Amino acid sequence: MIPRELLATAMVPGGGEQLRLFRRGADYMIVLDRNELMNSRMSGSEQALANMTIERLGNRDAHLLIGGYGMGFTLRAACDALSPKGKITIVELVPEVVAWAKRYMPELSGDALADPRVELIIADVADVIREGTYDAILLDVDNGPDGLTRDANNRLYSAPGLRAAMTALKRGGILAVWSAAPDRHFTRRLDEAGFAIDEVTTTARANGKGARHTIWFAQKP
Repeated sequence: MIPRELLATAMVPGGGEQLRLFRRGADYMIVLDRNELMNSRMSGSEQALANMTIERLGNRDAHLLIGGYGMGFTLRAACDALSPKGKITIVELVPEVVAWAKRYMPELSGDALADPRVELIIADVADVIREGTYDAILLDVDNGPDGLTRDANNRLYSAPGLRAAMTALKRGGILAVWSAAPDRHFTRRLDEAGFAIDEVTTTARANGKGARHTIWFAQKP
Protein backbone atom coordinates (compact mmCIF):
# COMPACT_ATOMS: atom_id res chain seq x y z
CA MET A 1 0.00 0.00 0.00
CA ILE A 2 1.22 3.50 -0.79
CA PRO A 3 2.01 5.29 2.49
CA ARG A 4 0.16 8.45 3.47
CA GLU A 5 2.43 11.52 3.49
CA LEU A 6 1.80 14.50 5.76
CA LEU A 7 2.23 17.66 3.70
CA ALA A 8 1.11 20.49 5.99
CA THR A 9 -0.83 21.46 9.09
CA ALA A 10 -2.92 24.46 10.14
CA MET A 11 -4.80 25.51 13.24
CA VAL A 12 -8.52 26.29 13.01
CA PRO A 13 -8.98 29.89 14.22
CA GLY A 14 -10.94 30.00 17.43
CA GLY A 15 -11.17 26.22 17.58
CA GLY A 16 -7.83 24.98 18.86
CA GLU A 17 -8.04 22.02 16.46
CA GLN A 18 -5.42 21.10 13.88
CA LEU A 19 -6.14 20.43 10.23
CA ARG A 20 -3.71 18.11 8.45
CA LEU A 21 -3.19 17.77 4.72
CA PHE A 22 -2.10 14.32 3.52
CA ARG A 23 -1.20 12.88 0.14
CA ARG A 24 -1.34 9.24 -0.85
CA GLY A 25 -0.19 8.77 -4.41
CA ALA A 26 -2.31 11.19 -6.47
CA ASP A 27 -4.98 11.54 -3.77
CA TYR A 28 -5.26 14.28 -1.15
CA MET A 29 -7.02 14.23 2.22
CA ILE A 30 -7.76 16.95 4.77
CA VAL A 31 -8.18 15.51 8.25
CA LEU A 32 -9.35 16.90 11.58
CA ASP A 33 -8.38 14.64 14.48
CA ARG A 34 -9.67 11.25 13.23
CA ASN A 35 -12.27 12.73 10.91
CA GLU A 36 -11.48 12.87 7.21
CA LEU A 37 -13.20 16.07 6.13
CA MET A 38 -12.27 15.96 2.45
CA ASN A 39 -10.82 13.52 -0.05
CA SER A 40 -9.91 14.42 -3.60
CA ARG A 41 -11.35 11.12 -4.88
CA MET A 42 -14.82 12.03 -3.59
CA SER A 43 -16.04 15.19 -5.27
CA GLY A 44 -19.51 14.19 -6.44
CA SER A 45 -21.62 15.52 -3.58
CA GLU A 46 -19.61 18.76 -3.38
CA GLN A 47 -20.25 19.34 -7.08
CA ALA A 48 -23.92 18.45 -6.56
CA LEU A 49 -24.15 21.11 -3.86
CA ALA A 50 -23.53 23.79 -6.50
CA ASN A 51 -25.24 22.20 -9.48
CA MET A 52 -28.47 21.26 -7.70
CA THR A 53 -28.70 24.68 -6.04
CA ILE A 54 -28.40 26.51 -9.37
CA GLU A 55 -30.88 24.12 -10.99
CA ARG A 56 -33.42 24.86 -8.26
CA LEU A 57 -32.87 28.60 -8.53
CA GLY A 58 -33.41 28.50 -12.29
CA ASN A 59 -31.12 31.52 -12.48
CA ARG A 60 -27.65 31.25 -13.99
CA ASP A 61 -27.03 34.94 -13.22
CA ALA A 62 -27.31 34.27 -9.48
CA HIS A 63 -25.08 35.54 -6.68
CA LEU A 64 -23.94 32.61 -4.56
CA LEU A 65 -22.32 32.74 -1.14
CA ILE A 66 -20.26 29.58 -0.58
CA GLY A 67 -19.09 28.84 2.94
CA GLY A 68 -16.00 26.60 2.95
CA TYR A 69 -13.45 26.31 0.13
CA GLY A 70 -12.43 22.71 0.83
CA MET A 71 -10.64 21.46 -2.25
CA GLY A 72 -12.52 23.77 -4.58
CA PHE A 73 -14.99 21.28 -6.05
CA THR A 74 -18.11 23.29 -5.20
CA LEU A 75 -16.52 26.51 -6.45
CA ARG A 76 -15.42 24.90 -9.72
CA ALA A 77 -18.90 23.47 -10.32
CA ALA A 78 -20.51 26.84 -9.59
CA CYS A 79 -18.17 28.63 -12.00
CA ASP A 80 -19.04 26.12 -14.72
CA ALA A 81 -22.80 26.36 -14.13
CA LEU A 82 -23.26 30.13 -13.79
CA SER A 83 -23.43 32.58 -16.68
CA PRO A 84 -20.84 35.34 -17.22
CA LYS A 85 -23.19 37.60 -15.22
CA GLY A 86 -23.17 35.31 -12.19
CA LYS A 87 -21.24 36.09 -9.03
CA ILE A 88 -19.67 33.93 -6.33
CA THR A 89 -18.52 35.06 -2.91
CA ILE A 90 -16.49 32.26 -1.33
CA VAL A 91 -15.61 32.42 2.34
CA GLU A 92 -12.90 30.31 4.00
CA LEU A 93 -11.99 30.55 7.67
CA VAL A 94 -8.56 28.87 7.47
CA PRO A 95 -6.24 30.75 5.06
CA GLU A 96 -3.88 27.79 4.80
CA VAL A 97 -6.65 25.74 3.11
CA VAL A 98 -6.58 28.15 0.17
CA ALA A 99 -2.77 28.16 0.17
CA TRP A 100 -2.77 24.33 0.06
CA ALA A 101 -5.16 24.38 -2.89
CA LYS A 102 -2.89 26.70 -4.84
CA ARG A 103 0.36 24.92 -3.96
CA TYR A 104 -0.54 21.24 -3.94
CA MET A 105 -3.90 20.80 -5.72
CA PRO A 106 -4.33 23.50 -8.41
CA GLU A 107 -5.66 20.97 -10.92
CA LEU A 108 -8.69 20.19 -8.73
CA SER A 109 -10.32 23.60 -9.17
CA GLY A 110 -8.51 24.82 -12.27
CA ASP A 111 -8.44 28.61 -12.42
CA ALA A 112 -11.63 29.06 -10.38
CA LEU A 113 -10.04 31.40 -7.83
CA ALA A 114 -8.83 33.64 -10.66
CA ASP A 115 -12.30 33.82 -12.25
CA PRO A 116 -13.40 37.50 -12.31
CA ARG A 117 -16.83 36.45 -11.01
CA VAL A 118 -15.26 35.11 -7.80
CA GLU A 119 -14.52 37.07 -4.64
CA LEU A 120 -12.53 35.24 -1.95
CA ILE A 121 -12.95 36.36 1.66
CA ILE A 122 -10.92 34.94 4.56
CA ALA A 123 -13.43 35.20 7.40
CA ASP A 124 -16.16 33.45 9.36
CA VAL A 125 -19.04 32.79 6.96
CA ALA A 126 -21.54 33.42 9.78
CA ASP A 127 -20.37 37.03 9.84
CA VAL A 128 -20.46 37.40 6.05
CA ILE A 129 -24.02 36.06 5.90
CA ARG A 130 -25.11 39.00 8.03
CA GLU A 131 -23.45 41.54 5.73
CA GLY A 132 -25.08 40.91 2.35
CA THR A 133 -27.97 39.65 0.26
CA TYR A 134 -27.70 36.50 -1.86
CA ASP A 135 -29.66 34.28 -4.21
CA ALA A 136 -28.26 31.24 -2.45
CA ILE A 137 -26.08 30.36 0.54
CA LEU A 138 -24.15 27.08 0.28
CA LEU A 139 -22.58 25.71 3.47
CA ASP A 140 -19.96 22.96 3.64
CA VAL A 141 -17.86 24.00 6.61
CA ASP A 142 -18.37 20.94 8.82
CA ASN A 143 -19.24 17.28 8.29
CA GLY A 144 -22.86 18.18 8.92
CA PRO A 145 -25.06 20.71 10.71
CA ASP A 146 -23.00 20.84 13.90
CA GLY A 147 -19.78 22.58 14.83
CA LEU A 148 -17.28 19.79 14.17
CA THR A 149 -14.36 21.96 13.13
CA ARG A 150 -15.05 24.39 15.98
CA ASP A 151 -17.89 24.98 18.44
CA ALA A 152 -18.57 28.50 17.14
CA ASN A 153 -19.90 26.99 13.90
CA ASN A 154 -22.96 25.77 15.78
CA ARG A 155 -24.43 29.24 15.39
CA LEU A 156 -24.78 28.61 11.67
CA TYR A 157 -27.24 25.79 12.30
CA SER A 158 -29.05 27.23 15.30
CA ALA A 159 -32.44 28.96 15.17
CA PRO A 160 -30.79 32.44 15.21
CA GLY A 161 -28.35 31.34 12.50
CA LEU A 162 -31.16 30.10 10.29
CA ARG A 163 -33.05 33.36 10.81
CA ALA A 164 -29.92 35.24 9.71
CA ALA A 165 -29.72 33.10 6.58
CA MET A 166 -33.39 33.69 5.87
CA THR A 167 -32.85 37.46 6.16
CA ALA A 168 -29.82 37.35 3.86
CA LEU A 169 -31.61 35.44 1.11
CA LYS A 170 -33.65 37.07 -1.62
CA ARG A 171 -37.24 35.90 -2.06
CA GLY A 172 -37.12 32.36 -3.42
CA GLY A 173 -33.48 32.06 -2.39
CA ILE A 174 -31.97 28.79 -1.21
CA LEU A 175 -29.94 27.77 1.82
CA ALA A 176 -28.08 24.57 0.84
CA VAL A 177 -26.30 22.62 3.58
CA TRP A 178 -24.03 19.61 2.94
CA SER A 179 -23.82 16.77 5.45
CA ALA A 180 -22.17 13.37 5.70
CA ALA A 181 -25.41 11.99 7.18
CA PRO A 182 -29.08 12.85 7.77
CA ASP A 183 -30.06 14.86 10.84
CA ARG A 184 -33.78 14.97 11.67
CA HIS A 185 -33.24 17.62 14.35
CA PHE A 186 -31.77 19.99 11.77
CA THR A 187 -34.61 19.23 9.36
CA ARG A 188 -37.04 20.24 12.09
CA ARG A 189 -35.15 23.48 12.79
CA LEU A 190 -35.28 24.38 9.09
CA ASP A 191 -39.03 23.76 9.10
CA GLU A 192 -39.53 25.83 12.23
CA ALA A 193 -37.52 28.67 10.61
CA GLY A 194 -40.06 28.80 7.80
CA PHE A 195 -38.10 27.20 4.95
CA ALA A 196 -39.59 24.89 2.32
CA ILE A 197 -37.32 21.84 2.57
CA ASP A 198 -36.06 19.44 -0.07
CA GLU A 199 -33.75 16.89 1.56
CA VAL A 200 -31.70 15.01 -1.04
CA THR A 201 -29.39 12.01 -0.79
CA THR A 202 -26.46 11.95 -3.19
CA THR A 203 -23.27 9.95 -3.57
CA ALA A 204 -19.74 10.92 -2.66
CA ARG A 205 -18.46 10.18 -6.16
CA ALA A 206 -19.70 11.67 -9.40
CA ASN A 207 -20.03 8.16 -10.88
CA GLY A 208 -22.77 7.29 -8.39
CA LYS A 209 -20.54 5.23 -6.12
CA GLY A 210 -19.16 5.81 -2.64
CA ALA A 211 -20.76 6.92 0.60
CA ARG A 212 -24.20 8.52 0.58
CA HIS A 213 -24.36 12.14 1.68
CA THR A 214 -27.24 14.48 2.51
CA ILE A 215 -27.93 17.96 1.17
CA TRP A 216 -30.75 20.15 2.46
CA PHE A 217 -32.13 22.65 -0.04
CA ALA A 218 -34.14 25.06 2.11
CA GLN A 219 -36.02 27.69 0.11
CA LYS A 220 -37.21 31.06 1.34
CA PRO A 221 -40.89 31.66 0.50
